[in-house]
Amino acid sequence: MKSDIRKQYLAFGGRSILGHTLAAFLACQSIHRIFLVVPEADEAYCRHQILADLHDACEIELVPGGAERQWSVYNGIEAAKGRADIVAIHDGVRPFVQPDLITRCLAGAQTYGACVPGVPAVDTLKTVDSSITIEKTLDRRKVWCAQTPQAFRYDLIREAHESARSAGVVETDDAALLERLGLRVRMIPGCRYNLKITTPEDLALASVVMALVTSRENRRGS
Repeated sequence: MKSDIRKQYLAFGGRSILGHTLAAFLACQSIHRIFLVVPEADEAYCRHQILADLHDACEIELVPGGAERQWSVYNGIEAAKGRADIVAIHDGVRPFVQPDLITRCLAGAQTYGACVPGVPAVDTLKTVDSSITIEKTLDRRKVWCAQTPQAFRYDLIREAHESARSAGVVETDDAALLERLGLRVRMIPGCRYNLKITTPEDLALASVVMALVTSRENRRGS
């Protein structure tokens, strides 16, 4: 992100990226408790600068993160032990997730055990070698771009994480840990507005997306 500030704390639209994300989950009636996993050194900042700006529609519990994303997620899963049958794992830098999508993911996990939102690939997809030379073109009809929240039955996601920890396996998302065990994960339609803010260009785009999302919501409410 080329910034001295962690990307989730960068602001647009009068609020931090993380604040927008949390507001979406607080607006979802299907969510009863939030475990916010952050670097341990950031806990005081998050409590006083991020959470103080939000309406407490449900309990938010701060959980210290780990050295890797996967270890941070595991810490969140551990914190939820005995307090959740279904969990939704979300990137803090996807601020445009809509409550309806969260609810649909949770319902999918209730029915299928594991549910991930995504959108079909629209670009031509290539694999390349170490010299960035094209190796082959993929059939994009079989490719979806995975998003979050990824929702799971608690026992399944805990088993998948513990198995990966024992084997020293690290994956880029949580669904891959279930796939590794041969468990089926249901994909449902996500939303192209559900942008993951990773680069400075994404942050600039976020203001445009916010205007589009706000306009759409206003039309629905009129």
